[in-house]
Amino acid sequence: MELGRKLVQLVVALLTNGYWGFPVTRTIYQGPLKVVCSPGLNCFSCPAATTYCPIGALQQLMMSLRLNLENARYFFGWYVLGCIGVVGAFLGRLVCGWACPFGFIQELLHKIPSRKFSVPRPLRFVKYFILLFFVILLPLLVVSEYGLGEPWFCKYICPAGTLEAGLPLLWLQPNLRNTIGLLFYGKLIILLFFVGWSILASRPFCRVACPLGAFYALFSRARLVKLQLDPVKCTQCEACHRVCPMGVKFNESPDDAECITCLACMDRACKFDAISLTVGGIPLRSGELSKVVTEKSR
Repeated sequence: MELGRKLVQLVVALLTNGYWGFPVTRTIYQGPLKVVCSPGLNCFSCPAATTYCPIGALQQLMMSLRLNLENARYFFGWYVLGCIGVVGAFLGRLVCGWACPFGFIQELLHKIPSRKFSVPRPLRFVKYFILLFFVILLPLLVVSEYGLGEPWFCKYICPAGTLEAGLPLLWLQPNLRNTIGLLFYGKLIILLFFVGWSILASRPFCRVACPLGAFYALFSRARLVKLQLDPVKCTQCEACHRVCPMGVKFNESPDDAECITCLACMDRACKFDAISLTVGGIPLRSGELSKVVTEKSR
């Protein structure tokens, strides 16, 4: 199943970044698909991106809200919230484990041989702070003389934007190199920090700083697709602790907001069929079933 998940991650990354004419045009894609919401964190300004980033769109919504109200344009961007809300309610952080390009990159970096470290669990709350302040409150409240805010997370923090958009655009458009300043170098330091941390620890950006992961985590208890624990079959062997890339102790907190439904605990750890994948509470697949299918395929 791990190989299947990696293939899904690769396919989603290619689909959301499917514009390969950028080496010729040297610009970002601006076609009709740009109104489609990407499920994972994928920079709008990436030259190959065919979709928009949900966090970027949410910031744009907050940035223009006050200006719209002051000009008697009483509308709200329900399309943006509707897209990520539906995805969150149905899948939750499964998106992080199966459909986020930046999460996929972190997993590949973690495979580089090195000593590995854990991520302190209290740091998981930082991403909720970033979601609240850098994505919602600051773009909404800190506005220019014209009534417009700034995309604080995209502009000052997002390492995915630096990797997917900033560096490629500097390569494609050399004249942009004359505009490089402290802002770019600051974001480059953030990117290098998370790249290095990803080699040493599993998915640090997802666990500590991703506002989209924080948003999807709000649906951890209510989402339709989730892993479910059978407490009768669970022997408390704690094998699930050792394989989770997010540091979740599934037998202790099956509705943990950090769970990305990667199925590692079900497929690779649990030998007692105590963990199953469910849709709306209905078991869809269990660890023992997957083992039987794997053995027969051999």
